[in-house]
Amino acid sequence: MTTSAEKKLAFVASSNPEAQAAQAALHARYNGVSAQEADVIVALGGDGLMLASLHEFMDQGKPIFGMHHGSVGFLMNRYDEDNLRQRVAGAEETLLRPLHMSATDADGKTHEALAINEVSLLRMTAQAAKLRITIDGTPRLDELICDGAMLATPAGSTAYNLSAHGPILPINSKLLALTPISAFRPRRWRGALLPEAAKVTFTALEADKRPISAVADNSEFRNIVEVSVRQSTSHEMLMLFDKDHSLDERILTEQFMPEGF
Repeated sequence: MTTSAEKKLAFVASSNPEAQAAQAALHARYNGVSAQEADVIVALGGDGLMLASLHEFMDQGKPIFGMHHGSVGFLMNRYDEDNLRQRVAGAEETLLRPLHMSATDADGKTHEALAINEVSLLRMTAQAAKLRITIDGTPRLDELICDGAMLATPAGSTAYNLSAHGPILPINSKLLALTPISAFRPRRWRGALLPEAAKVTFTALEADKRPISAVADNSEFRNIVEVSVRQSTSHEMLMLFDKDHSLDERILTEQFMPEGF
């Protein structure tokens, strides 16, 4: 049986030259293997690389330990070449489940994608979008005039959701954040907290005049007329964090930072 200290490590990196150099150095130092052979994936870069790695290795049962070597590193651990095996062995696991998006376009074609951070609906032209929001089959908002709206996971609540003034969710809260983007009517609506099992349907009103796109993380589909989103129960991912800097602790700290992350 392989012990934690003996686990095989694979190193992936962003295109950043510094991250590429770090990948080469760590691969040599820790006898790196291919991603297929690895027990743990070590991702070197920023949050963009972490999201790409989570998508790539989803459902493979391989935890991902990120080290910051990019612009934004909220989902990453600090970079340090020393004692990496010990850090990985002592790291805390965080289980993530993505959102599943099913979007229907104006031609009747259905597009499906998974989102670890959020599913966003965005206006495509100068005119504001008009959306109807239905939750678990019950209409809750007949007309939202806005630049867009999103449904965010706890892991994604500190990303685009926070920039749109949505709430920060503890990672184990079993909630989703429904957040408007620049709401015009109703002007004072700030969104809602929903149970993680909720099914949210967005319907584009006046879609010909006010076209919208639907985005699941980095997957975008245009001229969408309806989008249904719910948490996937058939996909999951594991992230590893240093015990002294867990994702729970980062999310809590974020709520007491006057300037934001």
